[in-house]
Amino acid sequence: MCETECTKEAIKVLSLTLQSNAAYLQSVKNANDSSKLKEVEKYLLRSGITLEQLDSLSIIHVAGTKGKGSTCAFTEAILRQHGYSTGFFSSPHLVSVRERIRLNGEPISQAHFTRFFWNVYQRLEQKREYEYDMPTYFKFLTILSFHVFLEANIDVAIVEVGIGGELDCTNILRNPVCVGITSLGLEHVSLLGNTLEEIAHQKSGIFKPHTTAFTVPQSESVMRVLQKRAVERRCHDLQIVSTTEGCKWNDVFLLAGIDIKSVQQQNALLSISIAHEWMKSRYDQSIINDKYTNGYYNLQSEKNDLSQIISPNKVATALMNCKWPARMQILRTSVADFFLDGAHTIESIVNCVSWFKRVSRGTSSKFLIFNISGDRNSLELLKLLKSLDFDRVYFAPNYAGVISVEDLSNYILLDEQRKKCKKHCELWGDNSVSKNTVAEVLYDIKKHVSSQVNSHDKVEVLVTGSLHLNGAVLTILDPNLSMTSDF
Repeated sequence: MCETECTKEAIKVLSLTLQSNAAYLQSVKNANDSSKLKEVEKYLLRSGITLEQLDSLSIIHVAGTKGKGSTCAFTEAILRQHGYSTGFFSSPHLVSVRERIRLNGEPISQAHFTRFFWNVYQRLEQKREYEYDMPTYFKFLTILSFHVFLEANIDVAIVEVGIGGELDCTNILRNPVCVGITSLGLEHVSLLGNTLEEIAHQKSGIFKPHTTAFTVPQSESVMRVLQKRAVERRCHDLQIVSTTEGCKWNDVFLLAGIDIKSVQQQNALLSISIAHEWMKSRYDQSIINDKYTNGYYNLQSEKNDLSQIISPNKVATALMNCKWPARMQILRTSVADFFLDGAHTIESIVNCVSWFKRVSRGTSSKFLIFNISGDRNSLELLKLLKSLDFDRVYFAPNYAGVISVEDLSNYILLDEQRKKCKKHCELWGDNSVSKNTVAEVLYDIKKHVSSQVNSHDKVEVLVTGSLHLNGAVLTILDPNLSMTSDF
């Protein structure tokens, strides 16, 4: 069997045998207690890694509702730019599952993924005690990432929490160097709680003894929960990264093309603080004093007297070159300009609407492609998007419509999602249409554009509501995630 076929077989087993993300969400509901982490530990040991071996990884752990992926990506890019070797575990993926496990900024190769997959899968399968005694999709990939990172002997692993924090399977990590909590909002309420305070309690479950924790400004009630949890968990410190303190980085953000009034500025500031803290942990006072003095900022000089170890030029380069598709991404094609954002909560859709208004041209026709995942309240999200006065609105499942083993889990949910799309059509009303696949939507847009011979401005297409939907669009427009397209 050739390398590509071996990889396809591995992904098929992963998608069909180890259950989809929907099944993982159900498993979270069914095991909402600490036994979940004991189960992760059981599979970790069976796969050949002890907790002590896991402790040898230098970890940055990040949870949150909005921006945790971007914060992790920025942090990883900053550390790599400063010369450190990095691992990065994130979710979900857009086009290929290999995107979830990165070494030094790049998804692991097909050969790398396939070798580790079968190695771990076969070990776990041999040690089963009953037929279904195997980790679900996300648990398996989490364990797989630890194998990859340990073998690569990286300097640091940046690990993004999947869902929540307290009971997320990544929370098997016992001694991260630092942790981050991004902006919090209402999400997965059936799993995490019906209030922001309950959600904050779950997210701050990643706080660990002697670890420095960082967060962005939150509501007063949320901050009270985080501060209480930091004390309970014996964190070394809980620091709030504010835009006021970070104004010294404005020139860096402008150089990197980050709007200093945008939510991405907040994510960037958090990532700078986390990266700075991790770098401080690498050196004792004497080394820092001897080697790092000129041309560097001391990010929190008012809080400590450590010498400067983070370079503004390297930070600017890292932020400028950081590729994180489908998060406020503009992809220009010959057919249309696509504005891709995986916003899927009320707060993130508000930010998405604000971003789209800011960057789009007033003269262009505007189309929307929308879908949601899970049991989110689509009506509230669609109400917010109505203000953008779209000329045409498409509702389609999170399925590209091209034959791909990577798309199996989305294909399984196709009928259910098509029903949801028809309901969205009814909610929206005029100028909306439901399509069976993303490929059908893009074909329709192409046909419409080719008939508009006198149009001076390209059509602008906003794709939002789900990262999975954005992934399906990118599967066709930019399958290699190069941030360019031949469409």
